[in-house]
Amino acid sequence: MPRFHQRRRKLARAVHAEGADAALITNFTNVTYLTGFTGDDSYLLVGPDIELIVSDGRYTEQLQGECPGLDVVERPPGTSIVPTVARAVKKARLANLAVESQSMTLALHGALEAELPKVALVPSEGWVERMRAIKDKAEIAEIRRAVALAEKAFQVIRAALVPEQTERAIAFELENQIRRFGGAGCGFPPIVAMGARAALPHAHPDNHTVSDSKMLLIDWGATAHLYRSDLTRVLVTGRISPKFQRIYNVVLQAQQKAIAAIQPGAMVNDIDAVARGIITRAGYGKRFGHGLGHGFGLEIHEPPWLTSDVKRNRPLRAGMVVTVEPGIYLPGQGGVRIEDDILVTRDGHEVLSHLPKELEDCVVR
Repeated sequence: MPRFHQRRRKLARAVHAEGADAALITNFTNVTYLTGFTGDDSYLLVGPDIELIVSDGRYTEQLQGECPGLDVVERPPGTSIVPTVARAVKKARLANLAVESQSMTLALHGALEAELPKVALVPSEGWVERMRAIKDKAEIAEIRRAVALAEKAFQVIRAALVPEQTERAIAFELENQIRRFGGAGCGFPPIVAMGARAALPHAHPDNHTVSDSKMLLIDWGATAHLYRSDLTRVLVTGRISPKFQRIYNVVLQAQQKAIAAIQPGAMVNDIDAVARGIITRAGYGKRFGHGLGHGFGLEIHEPPWLTSDVKRNRPLRAGMVVTVEPGIYLPGQGGVRIEDDILVTRDGHEVLSHLPKELEDCVVR
């Protein structure tokens, strides 16, 4: 049975267990996950007795190629998708319809209510996202390729680094190299930050040059076909202070210890606490202001979340892929973050990224 059909059947069982007749999937990423369709502007109806995608004429041929065997309902040109969805729901005689409460807008919800006054719209939360958190072999293979693409691009950037290069130029060249190696592009807009700007965890690249400081933080990733990667390294281009040498090694130790704790059944709060404890004992707890890591795949941020937030606490399971990215950020001085991509395996974990990260390995001569 093709994997996309398996996913839809799994969702249909969840729909039935929750007492709904079907689910309307309006999050385009979730539609892709359940069908293999790479377009947008299309909704999916899934239930024990229904599987169809509502789209339009622009995607007729693409749907035939990417989703063979899946029923397609096309909305007429120049019309909203909502009446077409409503007609499909009425034809299937659905009495209640689960909708994605985390991503559906109030406007869309209101339009559906107006078209389907006799159908109960039941909010559902995270059904597909929970499925997406466990990657299958094909997904893991594509993530591996995305990691490899990101690492190849970085190695080119590092080898060609010159003092006059700007943050913005480095970010552009990362995109260029990923595409030259056969990727679809960056997994997200790269963060390239020199010196004091590295204290901004989400710094936007600007015209600061490599010669402006002795440390350069690069947070980047690649997209292979659909799946992504997410890495961070700090490059040292000159003599750095003993203070930042110590900070770097504290962050590295925190990351290594947290990675070592990853295994099936480990609670995400506990993994976060391993790294956070090391950084706090070193005196920089208040300078680590974000979660330890996150899942990724079709999106760059998706469950699970390695965090201290008890509301998000959950056990890790084999097949999950997460980042581990502790950091210390000193306003006006600089910052250090080290990030790798980790697969949770049946008996522990596997580090998917392989770029060296000991401080001496990060010195660019």
